[in-house]
Amino acid sequence: MSFGQRLRQRRMDLGLSRAELAERLGVSASAIGNYETDQNTVRSDLLPRLLYALQVDPNYLYQDYFAADFTVTGHERGLLERYRQLNVSGRQAVDTVLEALCGYQEDMEGLITAPEAVPEIPLYRSPAAAGYAAPVFGEDYDMIPVTEEVPRGAVFAVRLQGDSMEPYFSDGAVAYVNREALGNGDVGIFSVDGDMICKQYYRDALGMVYLYSVNRRRADADVVLPRTGGQTVVCLGKVMLRHQPPVPGS
Repeated sequence: MSFGQRLRQRRMDLGLSRAELAERLGVSASAIGNYETDQNTVRSDLLPRLLYALQVDPNYLYQDYFAADFTVTGHERGLLERYRQLNVSGRQAVDTVLEALCGYQEDMEGLITAPEAVPEIPLYRSPAAAGYAAPVFGEDYDMIPVTEEVPRGAVFAVRLQGDSMEPYFSDGAVAYVNREALGNGDVGIFSVDGDMICKQYYRDALGMVYLYSVNRRRADADVVLPRTGGQTVVCLGKVMLRHQPPVPGS
């Protein structure tokens, strides 16, 4: 039953007409009719007088709302009974504490934000080989999360093949790459005529560029680029290492 239906049922149980109940509340009979048909709600200042006139407590009129929306535990019922035993000052003190606690909780909940999405970078499966390798970046990649293992500033990663970069990178190791400019001795990812390789960069005073294999047993995989050109070379990024390998011959 709705609030209005219970109000009407209780009024009739007491043998009151709408006009009689309206007189006790100081409202019109049509207002009582609107309450009973749930077209209007009873103002909060009239509710105590309505409960007194009907000789019921709020649970009687609102019991269906309580049953539908929540249940009251025995502990909560005990707290409510103790609250009702308090005098006006005691109830005001409880109300003040409750309002403060609820306000604090709302403030704290406002500070809690949804967890940020974990950033990701592409890991290219097309290998930057120790030597000549597969074609340069295409769609052959996976997105990997930026965890603690990923160096700060890495923008992509490449899985290497071969042994020419040992002992810094073994076959199948992942190299993390940023966009910093290369200096002599840095390791980078290079595209040489469309092939992608991982090598150590060195440029001499005459403008000759050497792309060295760190593993000197694989010196056969070195690339020498004369100043006059002839080959298309693009540096795709700097491989992030804790320690720079020594430059061959230095």
